[in-house]
Order: sequence, then C-alpha cells, then structure tokens
Amino acid sequence: MSPRKAYQDELNELGERMNMMGSMAREAITLAAKSFEDLDLSLVERVRELDEKAYETLVKTEKGIIKIIALHAPVAGDLRYVTTSLKITTDFDRIVRYAKDIAEITERVKASNLRHFKVLVSIPRISEMAVSMVDLAVESFLEGDLDKTEEVFVLEDRVDSLYDEIFREVLTYMMENSANITMGMNYQFVARYLERIADHACNIAERTVYMKTGERVEK
Repeated sequence: MSPRKAYQDELNELGERMNMMGSMAREAITLAAKSFEDLDLSLVERVRELDEKAYETLVKTEKGIIKIIALHAPVAGDLRYVTTSLKITTDFDRIVRYAKDIAEITERVKASNLRHFKVLVSIPRISEMAVSMVDLAVESFLEGDLDKTEEVFVLEDRVDSLYDEIFREVLTYMMENSANITMGMNYQFVARYLERIADHACNIAERTVYMKTGERVEK
C-alpha cells in the first residue's frame, strides 16, 4: 500500500470514529434523559455501558490522531481537520459524562423512593434540543457545512432560555412546598447537565468554523 493510500485510509477511519462517537453521545443523552423521565434503572445501566464504550473509542481515536500527525505530518486543511478532531474528542467525552451524571441522578432518586411532583415537559424538550444540537454539530464537522453550525448557535439560545424557565418554575414549586425541595434540586441538576451538553455541542460548532475558515467564534 502506498503511503498516500495509507494516509487517506487513516483519515477515513478517523472520520468514521468521530461519527461513531457522535452517535454514542446522542444515544447517551437520549437514554439518560429518558431514564430520568421514567425513573428507569435499566436505562441507567445502558448509559454506563455507553460511557465505557465511548471512552474506549476516545482512546483509540486519540492514538490514531497521534499516529497520523507523527507519520504523515499533515498540512493545511488536513492539519486543521486532524487537530480539530483531537479537540472535539474532549467534547464528546464530556457530553457522555454529563449523560452518565443524569443517569446517576435517576439511580439516586429511585434509591430514595422519590417521585416526580410535576409532569415533565420542559426537561424532555431541552433534552431533544440538546440531541439536535449534537446531531447538527457532528454533521457540520463531518460535512464542513457552516449553515448547520448556525443552526446550532440558534438552538443554543433556545436552550439557555428554556433552562432559565425550568429554574424559575422549579424554584416556585420548591418555595410553595418544602417537600418538593429534594426532587426540585434533582430537576435543576438534570436541566443544568443538559445545558452543559448543549454548550459542548456549541464548542464543536465553533471548532468547525475555525477548521473551515481559520476564524474563531464564541457563542
């Protein structure tokens, strides 16, 4: 196999692994949020399994990136793509870790025999938006589509607004009835973790803009 062919194969494999990490991140968010909504411990275990699998993929991806840099010394667009991939692996890792944090809240709630004191509407909504942001961010990176990065930034503003709404609503319930305080704190933690997941999706979009244009943007 020629060096050029080997190089291209390694770049293709890198893209496949980045796509795989994105898929695992999206699945982890969905399962974690659902575990909390339904207080389903079986989903908690699936999130833990995804966390372990995502970490294994992250390690392999980082090793592959170091190999590409060491053996092929990429330049220009390829160098930006490879170094951006290395940074994005950190965002994927944090997204899955936040999903695991949400699943562990589900576990603690079940262990304490707590129940939802209101019908969950806003938390599933913010979860869906976070998943959409990760979807769009990964697609924008893999396809080099800056229109999709703009969609990520628009959703980021909506997530921030919804997070503020959740905080105010839950605080009201907690002030009205002290029995709601413990569960209310759990709602706020879950919403906060989902908001942080959205921030990491935004990071991916920002890194994609830099990869394609060389310009740094911050949202």
